[in-house]
Amino acid sequence: MDIFSAAVMLFLIMDPLGNLPIFASILRHIDPKKRRKVLIRELLFALIIMLMFLFAGEAILNFLNLRSESVSIAGGIILFLIAIKMIFPSPGGVTGLPAGEEPFIVPMAIPLMAGPSILAALILLAHTDSSRMLDWTIALVSAWAVSAFILMFYKGFTRILGEKGLTAVERLMGMVLVMISVQMFLDGVANYLNKAVS
Repeated sequence: MDIFSAAVMLFLIMDPLGNLPIFASILRHIDPKKRRKVLIRELLFALIIMLMFLFAGEAILNFLNLRSESVSIAGGIILFLIAIKMIFPSPGGVTGLPAGEEPFIVPMAIPLMAGPSILAALILLAHTDSSRMLDWTIALVSAWAVSAFILMFYKGFTRILGEKGLTAVERLMGMVLVMISVQMFLDGVANYLNKAVS
């Protein structure tokens, strides 16, 4: 796999377009003056976490005596809880935070941007060919930069869709996220059981 192919794969897994309504929903409850600062901070956190997993993912999991399946199961549970709040909104939106209170790392950086799928893909890339870490780093940073650019202009999409349109897209994405989170959870359980049996 070349750098471009790896970057495209990572970009598709990050799914910035799918995250747009979720990010917009979270940022709606934050003071407008702080929104851009919060978004940039969470995107940088996501990049740092992804770089950590690229270079030390296997070592981190081994040190904590965790399997990669744990990442998938935990991420599935968190995404499921977020999806339920998207479908059945409560005060504070999907984060459950009071209006104006900033999210910190969860859920914007993890698991929305740096989710279990992207972390597992990064561990796999590093494990497959550890001699090409520079290539994988370039691919990751490129995919992240394009995703960050799209998410930074979420306001434009919000204006196009309108308040009701955004709510409709948010609930639709909630339904999709429920299915993704359940699949993520089941994949983690299935992989765990397969390794336990073998």
